[in-house]
Amino acid sequence: MKQQVLGSVAIFVLAGPALGHHSDAALDMNTVMTFEGTVTEYSLRNPHSYFVVETTNEAGETVSWEVQMGSVPSLLRRGWTRDTLEIGDLVIAGVYPARDGRPYGLIASLEKGGRAISYEPRPLPSVEASTTTLEGVWIADRERLAPDYPGGLHELMTRDLILTEGGRVAAEAFDENSLENPELSCITKPTPGGLIYTDLFPMQIEFVEEDQIVMLRGQYFDQERTVYMDGRAHPPADERTHEGHSIGRWEGGVLVVDTTNFADDRSPYQNGVPSGARKHVVERYRLLEGGTHLRLEFTLEDPDYIVGSMTHTRDLRYSPHLQMTPFNCELESTRRYLPLQPE
Repeated sequence: MKQQVLGSVAIFVLAGPALGHHSDAALDMNTVMTFEGTVTEYSLRNPHSYFVVETTNEAGETVSWEVQMGSVPSLLRRGWTRDTLEIGDLVIAGVYPARDGRPYGLIASLEKGGRAISYEPRPLPSVEASTTTLEGVWIADRERLAPDYPGGLHELMTRDLILTEGGRVAAEAFDENSLENPELSCITKPTPGGLIYTDLFPMQIEFVEEDQIVMLRGQYFDQERTVYMDGRAHPPADERTHEGHSIGRWEGGVLVVDTTNFADDRSPYQNGVPSGARKHVVERYRLLEGGTHLRLEFTLEDPDYIVGSMTHTRDLRYSPHLQMTPFNCELESTRRYLPLQPE
């Protein structure tokens, strides 16, 4: 059972991003390493699931390859289950390998028993549902994303943010393979990060009328935000929290959410660009097409790190059949991709 390099194309190379919360800078995304071996671990966890394959290298030495996959919800939506692999299974795996030479990679392909196991995202079940309110569970309608949509949070923000000198310097100095990366401590990406993750994970809107609040929840990293609808103002500028302070109002049928008072964050956009005390996000939500969709638009400003503003719009589909299951980020899982530190 040997391993080999196939180069930039493999027979069962899989499409679509699999990394959830860090970039692929540490991986060689132009090379696929394939190997045949025996599964010794298969664990579905958040934010990354893994399987381990024991094989032999060209020198005849035993090597255990760690293969990284997506989160549990994203795997389930790809048709994977806890029974897809079992300890002792003989498989042929293809991975985008770590650049540092260790036996670690991102899944590119998998074959078991002579059959390819797909990692392609599956279309969501077709559900004819509509609502007369913004309340409910929603997920991005991927068919309506712009043709030039570049991918996930990292790619979108890298393309659309114009950085100040301070933003450029900070981004260049960022080390995602260290604990300055917030998500290595299971810390969510504050708004608008969670809004972008509706590509893969649902969000929920709940009106709590007796408390005059709106709750905005994202499945990714169990994000939860409170929007105060009672007419209050934002608190003093020195009262800052991770998710910021959100106040809302209605403009006709449009829910407007205004958020300020964010605590400093080292990498809220997954690309090393920080956010600071003057960060300001305005979101707008309105129903479309008889309540089958809503349109979400946000504008982001942060003059310490961003020149001008960034605006993004997407349509979300009403999806009452999707469950907001807990994400339950695990520290070991979120840090497992880190290169080994020299002793």
